[in-house]
Amino acid sequence: MSFKWRKWNKAVHRDFGYFFLGMTIIYALSGIAINHLKDWNPNYVLTVEDIQVAPFPEKPGKAYLKAILATYGEEDNYRNHYFPSDDMVKIFIDDGSAYINLKTGVGVIEKTKRRAIFREVNYLHYNPIKYWTWFSDIFCGALILLGITGILIPRRSRGITKRGAWLTILGFVIPVIYLFIYFY
Repeated sequence: MSFKWRKWNKAVHRDFGYFFLGMTIIYALSGIAINHLKDWNPNYVLTVEDIQVAPFPEKPGKAYLKAILATYGEEDNYRNHYFPSDDMVKIFIDDGSAYINLKTGVGVIEKTKRRAIFREVNYLHYNPIKYWTWFSDIFCGALILLGITGILIPRRSRGITKRGAWLTILGFVIPVIYLFIYFY
């Protein structure tokens, strides 16, 4: 009885594909997020609200600052404050800060909120613990195996000896060209 390598190849490709689908989606989403760090923060949403209050004749106390925050619905979020300079007050609130110029009354309220899904997948992408790193390494090996078994599934003109060969070569050439341009 001969060894049916095509049958085993398809089975390995199929089962690894099922098992690692979740990991593939996790790494793909976090990869997209990490690729665009200059455009956005994938972990948090930052909101900035411009505010205008009456100028302060003297340095305000906690009660007065809480009253100002009440105007913007933030009075219950007050934590502390300090004066980084003679004409500026920084107010710490839950998940953010408020900055007010004491002389002009112009200021901003900045708040951060955890971004759903992307924060969690980024956490996993950065390999937070040793055991997760091991699982990630197994996943990387499985991706190599999925790639190799995948190119061996199609036959004849769609297989690795015809059209598949050209697409595979192109898939290697594009990163090599980029690296050549970038490094040399």
